[in-house]
Amino acid sequence: MLVVTGAAIATVDPAGTEHRSGHLVVGDDGRIAAVGPGDVPAGLLEQLAGGDPGEVQRVDGTGCLATPGLVNTHHHLYQWATRGLAQQDTLFGWLTTLYPIWSRIDADTVHAAAAANLGWLALSGCTTSTDHHYVFPRDGGDLFAAEIAAAQRIGLRFHPCRGSMDLGRSAGGLPPDSTVEDTDAALAATEAAIDRWHDPSPESMLRVAVAPCSPFSVTPRLMREAAELARRRGVRLHTHLAETVDEEEYCQANHGCTPVQYAEQLGWLGTDVWLAHGVHLDDAAVARLGATGTGVAHCPSSNARLGAGTARVTDLLAAGVPVGLGVDGAASQEAGHLGEELRQALYAARLRGGPGALSARDALAMGTIGGARCLGRDAEIGSLEVGKLADVALWRLDGLGHAGITDPVAALVLGPPAPVELLLVGGRPVVRRAELRTADAVELAREAARTHDALLASAGTEQE
Repeated sequence: MLVVTGAAIATVDPAGTEHRSGHLVVGDDGRIAAVGPGDVPAGLLEQLAGGDPGEVQRVDGTGCLATPGLVNTHHHLYQWATRGLAQQDTLFGWLTTLYPIWSRIDADTVHAAAAANLGWLALSGCTTSTDHHYVFPRDGGDLFAAEIAAAQRIGLRFHPCRGSMDLGRSAGGLPPDSTVEDTDAALAATEAAIDRWHDPSPESMLRVAVAPCSPFSVTPRLMREAAELARRRGVRLHTHLAETVDEEEYCQANHGCTPVQYAEQLGWLGTDVWLAHGVHLDDAAVARLGATGTGVAHCPSSNARLGAGTARVTDLLAAGVPVGLGVDGAASQEAGHLGEELRQALYAARLRGGPGALSARDALAMGTIGGARCLGRDAEIGSLEVGKLADVALWRLDGLGHAGITDPVAALVLGPPAPVELLLVGGRPVVRRAELRTADAVELAREAARTHDALLASAGTEQE
């Protein structure tokens, strides 16, 4: 049993319950056993344990804020190996530059990049992360298994999305033919990944989603049959949609409709779908996403880095769309810090809609329960409630950077990135006192740097 006392607590439950100083109890089953104001009531631990509570780990949360662990709803972990390239390109130019390099990745590259990336995410308050992996070179080895091993090494709850591309340049797509798969082979490999890895249990550390890449890299057949496969197997669906003006123009020119209309024609709207970005949406598209319960992974820093635009987050939330946050791939968002995305999401919304467009608590909700809704796990994670999995971030807010901000949620969201005092995934410590405890961060950095250098050398590319 683990007990945190003296911390401010933002539960992000439906009532928005907060405690200026409270307690949080994690049972030995990895679930939240109690949460409330003040110190732990006398006799509660004995009551919860049915008698003798045994050894109790006590954490002094004075000067800290406890929140649900952050949920990262969109990422490309392998891109940690190609950070810092194509620095002034739009999405299409950036992809054209990087596809040839990505065509050389292998299992060792993916594992090193994913481990470094996930370790950094943990240090930024993330307890659950997705990944959208869609590049599978023919001689690269088992890339999906490599990133799963990395997640198990770091200890985060993981939702890898088996991506795919089958529309190469010769057929009118954007990626080089060398980076795409045969349609039937992609579908078979996706189903094999579900068979091997997907765990639907409530405590699951590993769930697989089906994720063809984008309208400009995937054929209509693959999109349609992938949706059918996912629903037959009871897993979720993920893809990029409406990220840039270029994509809008591509869909109009090739399909005679908007990206959201195209997705709906192919069976890609629904409560089991979440879409990455959703930047360029008209009123009708926002309404359709809301009416169908389709989620959106909002990636404000990546959208800014590529100059893609600013998503209509306030309108999406008002329409009832589940909205989560994502850092996106590290080659289009080199910071990769999920805690910072709380502030970036608030800033982006206010640039579009003024200072009332999004509050600090709205941003925290997107980063926690909103992300859990996108992944279909809001009954298990995303808020600090009795019975939910103990995925908890304890942020230290009593240092110089946050001094004088008396509202702890505002300090977390508006202030500088807060050190993570403790990060629990299912009650298991992954970070303590701003240090990764499940892996050596220095070694992760060295492995990632070696991989980066080797990959660029093999591709004959120089760092910009």
